[in-house]
Amino acid sequence: MTPAELSSILHAIVSGLIAARENTDLSVTEADTVLERPRSREHGDWASNIAMKFAKRLGTNPRDFAQEIAAKLAETPGIATVDVAGPGFINITLDAASAGEVARQIVEAGEAYGTNDSLAGQRINMEFVSANPTGPLHLGHTRWAALGDSTARVLRAAGAEVTNEYYINDAGAQMDKFGRSVLAAALEEPAPEDAYPGAYIAVLGEKVRARIPNLAELDRAEALAQTTEVAYEIQLAEIQRSLENFNVHFDVFFSERTLHAAGPNGEPSPIEASIDRLREQGHVFEADDAIWVRTTDFGDDKDRVFTRGNGIFTYFAADAAYYLNKMDRGFTEKIYMLGADHHGYIGRLTAIAGAAGDNPETDITVLIGQMVNLDGAKLSKRAGNIVELDDLLEWLGADALRYWLGRYPADSPLSLEGEKLRSRSNDNPVFYVQYAHARTCAVGRNAAAAGVDRSSFAPELLTHESETELLGALQEFPRMVARAAELREPHRIARYLEELAAHFHRWYDNTRVLPLGDEPIGDLHRTRLWVNDAVGQVIRNGLDLLGVTAPERL
Repeated sequence: MTPAELSSILHAIVSGLIAARENTDLSVTEADTVLERPRSREHGDWASNIAMKFAKRLGTNPRDFAQEIAAKLAETPGIATVDVAGPGFINITLDAASAGEVARQIVEAGEAYGTNDSLAGQRINMEFVSANPTGPLHLGHTRWAALGDSTARVLRAAGAEVTNEYYINDAGAQMDKFGRSVLAAALEEPAPEDAYPGAYIAVLGEKVRARIPNLAELDRAEALAQTTEVAYEIQLAEIQRSLENFNVHFDVFFSERTLHAAGPNGEPSPIEASIDRLREQGHVFEADDAIWVRTTDFGDDKDRVFTRGNGIFTYFAADAAYYLNKMDRGFTEKIYMLGADHHGYIGRLTAIAGAAGDNPETDITVLIGQMVNLDGAKLSKRAGNIVELDDLLEWLGADALRYWLGRYPADSPLSLEGEKLRSRSNDNPVFYVQYAHARTCAVGRNAAAAGVDRSSFAPELLTHESETELLGALQEFPRMVARAAELREPHRIARYLEELAAHFHRWYDNTRVLPLGDEPIGDLHRTRLWVNDAVGQVIRNGLDLLGVTAPERL
């Protein structure tokens, strides 16, 4: 019996008891019957406080109402005992067969176990990283890449349709500076005073020279234009390669330039068109020789300038046009994951949503991540002043980086120890969890060699205390996935996997899948193989949500 099934049974019982009472129009929702895992095993497998939620409104004593519910629950097949504790807590203990059934469910469901439809029907745009295409990705981008991709994975597991999107800031002053920096390197001229630092600029210069053999013969404006385009193309390709090596895939790379480009028949650019759309919503006004959007109507700290008298559009104008573009593509929620220095964007982005006609409470989410530092990380030889993602991958590997960066909330500052990430010990959570998976694979191989298979399943035999705890942890996985998706907190999956691994290691130490000596193979051995394989499946599913591999051997 899964927690969801038990919750449905509780819902039906409480609904029936309330309906049997006269003069009440109370209704029970699914949220009311969510079960909790007791901290102490002595209090059973599951607990509910529903009697205390409804007793007062029903004019009855919570403990008396709890006793009514408990009596009905005790009649349910698969429930061993039901106790009422304290002022009205209901503690439920499943029988071994009912608790153990989850092992078969997991093995049969495979990769689908843990998925749910709690977010079905939602189309979510997940924008993250979005680093300027003027240099390599660094440690800060690495954290947003890990968190953004893992968040998208748990959202998909909850039934949402998610598009991973990278906004390319390929318009504006930074691109001019980038082009001038690379052109100077390509022509072997002194670098401009404001040039981007790092040896990667010199490397880009060499590549540009090879791609444009007649570069020195072009007039300066044409040389700069061609250099900027070629260097941009090369650098963006490197960023994309680094992300794929980090197991981060983007469905869309959205160019800011497209927001400034007029249509093929001279139609207004998306930025130009967006001001008219916002004006239709009634939030545009003109003052001081500029066009403004009244974002203070939606909680922003000040109204925002869209375009000044010189006709130059502000960054806010591009943000607004981009948001409208996402609306036009049918996304029901737009999630922005931004760096720690972007707190000011929360007000302006939610105000854009409101001015565009969306609900700022539900249609946009702005997640602000905090900075990360890594002891022992060396500055990039190519970039000179940053810790580069490619160097981190070479030093630590994608799995260690993905896991460690994914196991902490986005809003917590993070300081990591490089050598700990590399260690092969139980003090390293990613190794601990991956080792648990590798151990399930080893048990499977040894079972096959010994002739133990899954030809029978007798969950009523799973009575060892470590077994009960392990099965309870396995039952929790679907709800953990749903919760992580609801809160946009993939770190909950990592912490769950660490607890599951601990339960599995204790179970491994206290029970046996393989018979000892001349002991004949029995149903208990075969059933425990189901449990072993179920654990391996859940760890694989959980690690996949974090973008981490599940090796069969370590």
